[in-house]
Amino acid sequence: MDVMPLLLLVAGSAAIAAAARRTPVPAPLLLVAVGLAVSYVPGVPDYTLDPDIVLPLLLPPLLYTSAADSSYLDLRAQLRPVALLSVGYVLFATVAVGWAAYLLVPGLPLTAALVLGAVVAPPDAVAATAVARRVGLPSRITTILQGESLLNDATAITAYKVALAVVVGEGASWAGGIEEFLVAAVGGVAAGLILMAPLHWLRTHLREPLLQNTLSLLIPFVAYASAEQFHASGVLAVVVVALYLGHRAWEVDFATRLQEDAVWKMVAFVLESAVFALIGLQLPVVLRGLGSYEGVDAARYGVALFLVVVAARFLWVYPATFLPRALSARIRAREENPTWRGPFVIGWAGMRGVVSLAIAFSIPLTVEDGEPFPHRNLILFLTFTTVIGTLVVQGLTLPPLIRMLRFPTADAQAATLAEANAQAQASRAAEKRLDDLLTDERNALPPPLAERLRSVLERRRNAVWERLGQVNPVTGETVDDTYRRLSREMISAERAVFVRLRDGRYIDDEMLRTLLRRLDLEEAAAYREAG
Repeated sequence: MDVMPLLLLVAGSAAIAAAARRTPVPAPLLLVAVGLAVSYVPGVPDYTLDPDIVLPLLLPPLLYTSAADSSYLDLRAQLRPVALLSVGYVLFATVAVGWAAYLLVPGLPLTAALVLGAVVAPPDAVAATAVARRVGLPSRITTILQGESLLNDATAITAYKVALAVVVGEGASWAGGIEEFLVAAVGGVAAGLILMAPLHWLRTHLREPLLQNTLSLLIPFVAYASAEQFHASGVLAVVVVALYLGHRAWEVDFATRLQEDAVWKMVAFVLESAVFALIGLQLPVVLRGLGSYEGVDAARYGVALFLVVVAARFLWVYPATFLPRALSARIRAREENPTWRGPFVIGWAGMRGVVSLAIAFSIPLTVEDGEPFPHRNLILFLTFTTVIGTLVVQGLTLPPLIRMLRFPTADAQAATLAEANAQAQASRAAEKRLDDLLTDERNALPPPLAERLRSVLERRRNAVWERLGQVNPVTGETVDDTYRRLSREMISAERAVFVRLRDGRYIDDEMLRTLLRRLDLEEAAAYREAG
């Protein structure tokens, strides 16, 4: 097996994603653009997007890290709009886009058109949420987009399986389709509920951080495979488990949390970069199989379907936003009156991604009687053009659109005051606990050490308030920035001495690693305290 193409993909996509941080273009969009350009460079190998790799091996960790970083409480508060998008909109888009494709493409059977509709129905909000965080979109809209992207794949995959069964001749019916959808949804949630408590128990009872992090890396695959084994939704199982574990992550040992955070950030960065690069690299593969649809007709169908996909999302988002409020006095009393701006951004943020392409590539070559799957190559092409069109057109215009709509920005001073008040309450509880402990003779400490514990609490409490202080007129730094810089300088001086002592053979490498790790933890603590 030649591993060089894989290494080139990972290294190249990571380098492009890192470079994107220095540009105004979001990393997913730059990766797709470079993938498109590189796909025709001589000597670049073919990267065929294999659904047997993407769905069971790439999708679970991406879902897991996104769900674990989400807020269970925020998602629960936005459950209605998230459900309307992740279930209602996906089913609506499947039918609307499928019917439009049936009318647009001569000879395309309605069943095959519905397969296409299910394939392009689920938006991938990775790019949208990346843009949202970058330009300061209100947290409610970001939560809705995140929640939609976590759950809509399950709806789309189930709708695709039902439509596919009709095309290939497996005798699916409306009743059978509804039953399959319920089995997938209920079974996936049930699998997640069954697994989440035992997995959390394991995480809190394993004492070795390396073992705990190994378990953490296995969890999304265990949840996905366990649910799929019983024909339930592995996507929902992963999301349920990840939300629960993320919500209770505070119960895990601190060393595990530190390692886990670093490991999952690296995993998410590598996988997301590779996935978006893969999207662009599919162009030659898709065009080679287009056959009789090459030329103007194929381009015309692609543009028309892109417009239908964009329009269908707006046709769903606005009624789904305002109709529940118009019909329910309880909703009107409980929720603020939405403006037109939020739904407009949610409607425009319907970018498609790798899941749509992976599902499209999983379409079988033949149906049950051995005949070719109707218009399979055209379905692949239209999926590809829809994914590229939404990523490029909507992705590039989303940041200026958000800035133009001028959403109210978060009050940074109010957030800092809330943080300071929370820290003050926690510090008072810690001081009381320290006083109680020091009254026990088993916890006797020399006065300097006891005062050191109190000074740590005092520094932690004051650090947040200092963030509201004045800027140094000479350096332009806040007190917070100056503290962090001086702390780094002191630790760097210590680190240089340790290395010099190792080089002079006064200490060995093992001791050097121990001392450096202690300094690294102190530097990380100082960085966090300073905000």
